[in-house]
Amino acid sequence: MLRRNSFRLPRHPASVGLARRRVRDHLADWGHGPDDPALQDAVLLVSELATNVVRHGPLLEREFEVAVTALADGSCLIEVSDEGQLVPRLRVVEEWEETGRGLHLVEGIAAAWGVWTRGRHGKTVWALVMANT
Repeated sequence: MLRRNSFRLPRHPASVGLARRRVRDHLADWGHGPDDPALQDAVLLVSELATNVVRHGPLLEREFEVAVTALADGSCLIEVSDEGQLVPRLRVVEEWEETGRGLHLVEGIAAAWGVWTRGRHGKTVWALVMANT
């Protein structure tokens, strides 16, 4: 079974904690227990990706979108979208390396991650967390 939920939040530092809570709550409602490593990893990843949007997103942008998808095998897909322009992945890596440990956490936790264009509507940074079987 595939379950997905998305929500928009204000581009404000307090939204990072709210994004964590909402992702945790959705995954818990879908059967992921509080000690489930996939849930814990998904919450950490959404925190890092949301923080990146709040710190580096377009100055005029008021909101960003978070989506969490629970896949049939217990894996989770986290997506954080903003209206910023898509830049080459190398530049994303360079920007994150200059500002903190976010990318190292994402690369160390996610089975895969990347950036999708949304055309003139911005970009989505995504990360996949595999189920621990």
